[in-house]
Amino acid sequence: MLKNWTRRSVLAGAAAAGSALIVRPSLAAEYKFSQYHNQAASGPLHKNLLAMWAAVSAETNGRVETTVYAENNKLPGGDPVALKMLIAGDIQFFTLMGGIIGTVVPVAEAQQLPFAFRSVAEAHKAIDGPLGKYIGEEMAAKGMHLFPVAGFDNGMRQVASISRPIVSPEDFAGMKIRVPPGQMMLDTFGAFGAEPVTTSANQIYDALKTGKVDAQENPLAILEGFKLYELVKYVSLTNHMWSGFNAMAHPATWKALPDDITSTIERNFTKYVRQQRQDQAALNASLRDDFVKRGLVFNDVDPAAFRAKLPGVYAIWKEKLGSKCWSLVEAEVGKLG
Repeated sequence: MLKNWTRRSVLAGAAAAGSALIVRPSLAAEYKFSQYHNQAASGPLHKNLLAMWAAVSAETNGRVETTVYAENNKLPGGDPVALKMLIAGDIQFFTLMGGIIGTVVPVAEAQQLPFAFRSVAEAHKAIDGPLGKYIGEEMAAKGMHLFPVAGFDNGMRQVASISRPIVSPEDFAGMKIRVPPGQMMLDTFGAFGAEPVTTSANQIYDALKTGKVDAQENPLAILEGFKLYELVKYVSLTNHMWSGFNAMAHPATWKALPDDITSTIERNFTKYVRQQRQDQAALNASLRDDFVKRGLVFNDVDPAAFRAKLPGVYAIWKEKLGSKCWSLVEAEVGKLG
């Protein structure tokens, strides 16, 4: 029998032309889900989510049918609205970076502590271990089920700007830079003297084009996926934060599913998180040469001068995150502040 999870699930499941694909079995499905994410349909996250839900459908003999929506089905409010929809049960599955989850669950911002994780491998180890487990426990209390291996990769974040490169913190002075929602982002770039501006990912292009912002910060794959390379000139390899996309489910939906369905979904999340991490790493690694050929100018950055601006930020966030969370982070990366 078809399960109708919420009164508004039909609205959440409406097809978005060009950004959604229904993973549909030949027989009528017993369970129908919506999976949202904020990335472009051309990127590794979307492709791996499609493959994952196709595998789930095949392994459950068509009992599960899932529609995967790129760019959050073009929701005007972007990630914050989609997160509310997950918590309300209007969508059943969602992937989202820790900083935005942190607007509801503060400890999730620990994933994005500036100049904490030195590499994607170090970040993956942390979020797959005790730190990730603790964040998941805190998320459960606020209406989000986090999968045991949940961290799809975005990568190390770099600054891409229109008018000048970033070599030292002083180069941020007065620069309007797009950042995603999340207080840690605001605090970090405020400490550098920048003027952070928040928009959803699919609005970055327009923000740069109209002059609303002078720069943005993201892994290189985002420049490719949203065609930001058409507008920016300089890419400064700051590696200032790691970010990823946490795989979540609506808890009541999840708990209502039979064990064979949940084990199949969980196993495939683990498999495709690991596959997407490889795909994303390969894409990020390949893009520097491609962008240079397109005329972008790259520069490397010494992180020491930037970290020197952050003791106040670390002090604020040590208190906000709490001693347990801070200790779990430092157990992975060493002492901060």
